[in-house]
Amino acid sequence: MIFIVIVVAALCVAYANGSNDNFKGVATLFGSGTTDYRKALLWATGTTMLGSIAALLLAGNLIKSFGGKGLIDDAIAMQPQFAASVALAAGATVLIASRIGMPISTTHSLMGALLGTGLFAGSAVNMGTLTSKFMIPLLTSPVIAVVATSLIYPVLRWARIRSGVTSEYCLCVGTETVEVVPAVGKNCQLVALERAEKLTASIGQRATCQNRYSGSVMGLDAASTLDRAHFLSSGMVSFARGLNDTPKMAAMLLLAPMFNVSTSLIVIGLMIAAGGWISARRVAETMSNKITTMNHGQGFTANLVTGLIVIGASRFGLPVSTTHVSCGSLFGLGAVTGGARMKAIFTILLSWVATLPLAASLGMVFYFALSRV
Repeated sequence: MIFIVIVVAALCVAYANGSNDNFKGVATLFGSGTTDYRKALLWATGTTMLGSIAALLLAGNLIKSFGGKGLIDDAIAMQPQFAASVALAAGATVLIASRIGMPISTTHSLMGALLGTGLFAGSAVNMGTLTSKFMIPLLTSPVIAVVATSLIYPVLRWARIRSGVTSEYCLCVGTETVEVVPAVGKNCQLVALERAEKLTASIGQRATCQNRYSGSVMGLDAASTLDRAHFLSSGMVSFARGLNDTPKMAAMLLLAPMFNVSTSLIVIGLMIAAGGWISARRVAETMSNKITTMNHGQGFTANLVTGLIVIGASRFGLPVSTTHVSCGSLFGLGAVTGGARMKAIFTILLSWVATLPLAASLGMVFYFALSRV
C-alpha cells in the first residue's frame, strides 16, 4: 500500500513541476512577442523531454542528493513513509503556487519537505551537506543570474548598435506595416502606441505596436537570425530544466521495488510534460508579462544566461532552481532596462520565502498521517 502512495505522490510532484516550471524556459519567447503561447508551450515540452532523457546519462549525482541520504539519517531516508511524505508535501506546495500563478521552485519545495519530514521523524540534519549542496547553490544562483544579465545585456546591446542593427517600433494592421517609429529616446513606445490608437479609429481594424530589429550582420537578416537564436536559447533553458529537475523527482520512485533509475527518469519526464501541457497558463502569464517588459534581444539575453547557469550546475550535481535562475535573469534585465515591475517581483520573492516553511509543515502533517496507516 505504501509503495502505491509513493508512486502516486511522485507522479503528482512531477505533474506539479511541469505545471509550474515548463513554461519558464520559453517565457521570454511569449513575453517578447516572438511567438504565441501554443507554439512556445510545444517547444518547451519537447525540449524539456529531451533534457529528461539526457538525465539518464548526465545527472546521477542529483538522484543521490534528493534521496535524502547524507542530509538526514539513512535509516529514516529509506522509510517508505518518509519518501511518500516528502513527495506529497512538495507536490502540494507546487500545485498551490501554480493555482495562484506564482513561479516557485520545486527544488526549494523538495528541500523544505526533506527537512521538515526528517526533523519530525526524529532525524538529525547534516548542516554541512545542507549548506554546501543545497543552501549555497539555491541562494547564490539567482544573484549570479541578476549580475550576469546586468553585465551581459549592455555588452550585447552595444555590439548590436556597433554592427548597425537598429531597433524600431512598427505600427501594424493585420500583416501590413503602416508606419515605423525609430526606437530612440524614452517615449518612443508611448508615441507608437498613441498612433496605434488613432489608426484603430480611422481604419476600423485593430492596430498593434511591435518592436523589431532592422539591418543585417554578415549578410544575415538581424531580426530573423535573432528569433532563431532566441528559440535555441529558450530550448537550451528547457533542456537544462529537464536535465536538472527530472532526477530530483525520480529519486522518490527508487524506493518502490518496481522502478529502477532508467524507468523512474522516463516516467517522471512524461509526467512533467503532461503537467506543463495541461496546467501551465497562469504561471506563463506571470513569467512572460508581469515581471518586466522585454523585446526580442532582451529575452534572448535572459534565456542565454539562465541556460548556461543551469546546465553548468547540472553538470556538477548542484541542485539549483531553474525558477530562481530564470526569474533572477528577468530581475536583472528589468533593472538594466528600467522595465522592472517591482510589485510583481516583490510578490514572487515573498512566495519564495514562504515555500520552505509551507513544504516543511506539510511534510510533517503527511508523515504523521502515513506513520499511523
